[in-house]
Amino acid sequence: MVERRPWLTVFSHLVLILGVASVALPVWLALTAATHDSSAFVSGVTPLWFGDKGLSVFTEVLTEGTSRELNITVAGMLWNSFLMAMGISIGKLVISILSAYAVVYFRFPGRMLAFWIIFMTLMLPVEVRIMPTFQVIADLNMLNSMSGLTIPLIASATATFLFRQFFMTVPGGNAGSRPHGRCRSV
Repeated sequence: MVERRPWLTVFSHLVLILGVASVALPVWLALTAATHDSSAFVSGVTPLWFGDKGLSVFTEVLTEGTSRELNITVAGMLWNSFLMAMGISIGKLVISILSAYAVVYFRFPGRMLAFWIIFMTLMLPVEVRIMPTFQVIADLNMLNSMSGLTIPLIASATATFLFRQFFMTVPGGNAGSRPHGRCRSV
């Protein structure tokens, strides 16, 4: 049964508008503050509209960079982040699908042991793995390289577990429940 209470609808919309305003106002202030000189804030009054610099500030940061000494542009950093994210995402998908498929569909000694070892790595927090991962990457001379950024983050026990759970639900596909190559009689 749907209750029709106009005051409740108005109240819920007011709460939602306040929530959006509390999130959007700091973002708006940051965007407008970026277009003003720092002297505009000395008076203690925060400007609420764009300043004299306009959008040229953002194009300058994207093309010329944040530091003249380092000669690194924000657009270059964004491209580097995009390449890293795509490499990690594709690598996680490939490795996780292959390992889950092997655990579910192939019969080999120790396959459940392999799965449980993968599954137990979910209990290790990221903080525990930071220093050993850095040491391995340093020993392999992969510091300051794209492969040094992406390879340690490719293995994913969570994705392997989720793909395994999906493969277990595929009808007639679970090789662990019947001898390989034989059909069950109906």
